[in-house]
Amino acid sequence: WRVKILDMTRIGVDAASQFYDEQDEPIQLMFKLYPWEWMIRERFGRHLITSPTRWVEPPWKMILSNKAILPILWQLFPDHPNLLPASFTSYPFDGVPHAKKPFYSREGANVSLLLDDGQVIAQDGRYGEEGFIYQAFAPLPRFGERYATLGSWVVGDDAVGLCLREEFHPITKNTSYFVPHYFIKS
Repeated sequence: WRVKILDMTRIGVDAASQFYDEQDEPIQLMFKLYPWEWMIRERFGRHLITSPTRWVEPPWKMILSNKAILPILWQLFPDHPNLLPASFTSYPFDGVPHAKKPFYSREGANVSLLLDDGQVIAQDGRYGEEGFIYQAFAPLPRFGERYATLGSWVVGDDAVGLCLREEFHPITKNTSYFVPHYFIKS
């Protein structure tokens, strides 16, 4: 494929939901660094699902990036070992440590933690107008003075990448230390 860099404001769409670039060439495949919840608010947003344009990260991924799925998963699979208790209301967590997270958020923005001792740790940001979920607190492992978070990338059934983020506070941010790794099959 011939690659073009295109600003979101330069995307056009026709009545058949085909996306076009600024030279009126159809966009057949697109990779974006722009959150899906922002994409659906663009003037072309209503065409995202019906467009013949293929996405490297498909639109259905917006379901997975929305933390509102967490209470639903908990309701469907209570006590599952890979889930933390989660709710749309705070009352199940009255008096116990928990996290408050906006439906949409990036890198810890607008996340707050209520700890055992009643201390609240909060991160500022521009998210939260859509609503919040509440989730049981699971402390990050701490090594020395830093808290560590692992992120992984899986393509198909293969683990292809891993990142390690470290932060001096228990909420990981976009300024946290970041070390990427990739895997090579031997």
